[in-house]
Amino acid sequence: MKGGYMMATVKKLVIPKQHGAWAMLVIPFLLGAYIGGFSWIHIPLFIGWLCLYLATYPLLMAMKNKRKPFYIKWFALYFAAAAVILLFPLIYRWEIIYFGMAMTPFFLINIYYGKKKKDRAFFNDLAAIAVFCIGGLASSFIVSGEITKEAFITIMLCFLFFVGSTFYVKTMIREKNNPNYKWLSWGFHVFLMIGLVATEYAVFIIAYIPSVIRAVYFYGKKMPILKIGLIEVGNAVYFCFAMFMIINLFMLP
Repeated sequence: MKGGYMMATVKKLVIPKQHGAWAMLVIPFLLGAYIGGFSWIHIPLFIGWLCLYLATYPLLMAMKNKRKPFYIKWFALYFAAAAVILLFPLIYRWEIIYFGMAMTPFFLINIYYGKKKKDRAFFNDLAAIAVFCIGGLASSFIVSGEITKEAFITIMLCFLFFVGSTFYVKTMIREKNNPNYKWLSWGFHVFLMIGLVATEYAVFIIAYIPSVIRAVYFYGKKMPILKIGLIEVGNAVYFCFAMFMIINLFMLP
């Protein structure tokens, strides 16, 4: 009986349906922590960051859904948990509040598009990616107390990876019949590779090779959404692993 109740509770949990956002939540945070140096403080920081992310979904849903009391209840629950848990990182290094302030304009953009029921708009996606990447900077900053050049470059590379992923997914689903998005996607990936070659960070091309291949090879092919999602999960895992290896071998002393 008790087990059945717990299962029913889990099924009722209000969690974001944008599965790709989980990679955006985790990867910049992990890479930022690696650059800044892993510490016990990353545990409450990540849990609080996770709760804060979970809180945004019911808040956005409450603004465009008739079940406002239901979603506001879940927002309050997640936000209260985030506020309590994030007290530990704030006490440890109070300056991380600045990262929250930096996220605010981008979250307001999300609210704007949410109220317009245009959640899938490209600029809304960019704003969300920016929020997650700022979280990655906070993860690096909390131990070292500074935003190093290495941390900034790493998080920018994460930002570019997820922008490319956004272009690709749009060409495969919502904008699959729009040739403009095909050229935007292909052009973005080509210029990304050229840009890296032209800088001292050419070695990071290794992390983007599968992204370029799948953007070109899979375009125009009919695939179920689940398969598209699984390919992106695999690509994100590869990117994260490749970034760890490159950072360790070529960036960190």
